[in-house]
Amino acid sequence: MAFCGISLPSSNQHHPHFLIVQNLSSAPSSLPPKTPRPPLSSSPVSVTTITTSSSSLSSSSYSNVKCSERLPVGVDRRIFNLSIVGLLLSIDEPFTKFLFFSKALASQVLELDRYTDSKEGFTVLVPSSWIKVDKAGATVLFEDSNKKANNVGVVVSPTRISSLGEFGTPQFVADKLIQAERRKESTKEAEVISFSERAGHAGLQVYEFEYKVDSTRGGLKRVFSAAFVTSKKLYLLNITHSDGLENPLDMERRMILEQVLHSFDAVPST
Repeated sequence: MAFCGISLPSSNQHHPHFLIVQNLSSAPSSLPPKTPRPPLSSSPVSVTTITTSSSSLSSSSYSNVKCSERLPVGVDRRIFNLSIVGLLLSIDEPFTKFLFFSKALASQVLELDRYTDSKEGFTVLVPSSWIKVDKAGATVLFEDSNKKANNVGVVVSPTRISSLGEFGTPQFVADKLIQAERRKESTKEAEVISFSERAGHAGLQVYEFEYKVDSTRGGLKRVFSAAFVTSKKLYLLNITHSDGLENPLDMERRMILEQVLHSFDAVPST
């Protein structure tokens, strides 16, 4: 981990069953004349049913008509169900990709634990799976066991000023950070993405920065930093994460790193 120094004084289908309700008055002229029938009574009407299992005509009661009428509904339902299956099959590939992507994100979710250094007077959230290591120049440093280039570190150093405001604006300090990065021999490019200011414990003035660095050591990296001054000490948080073209920083991981950034604050020293 490399810390930046500050010098201070984010169809139609054929159904197996169908009904033909014949209108006797409209029967073809070739048919033999029909014997007149008495007027219809109030009993249920008769209809002729043709089925695929028999060529003979059979008379059915109203109850059978109702049963036969339900068949097209069943077919429609089958067609509807097949339509759903077709839809699912048509999106099978992207849906599978979505599930794979979701699982991949779930496997990358980091849980955070709070780390507090009462002696130096600061607190910050850190990924629980990252390992605390010793490194010269860092007050505390946590590294991703799978990729050491991903880390969270804090540096505390004495200063003569009482607040960052005395040194300059967030933009001014961001410029100083980038200048420090560009002075390193391994740095090929460094660019500020954003800078802001927030209030910390007891109204403490805290500056936050985001920038990216391309270096010969570690390639493309995204850096989130926060700084504040209290008790004549400068507190600098650096969160470094790989952000290469083949494995860019995803939104899920970014949101977690931003939580770490916003959690950096002062606590009463003991």
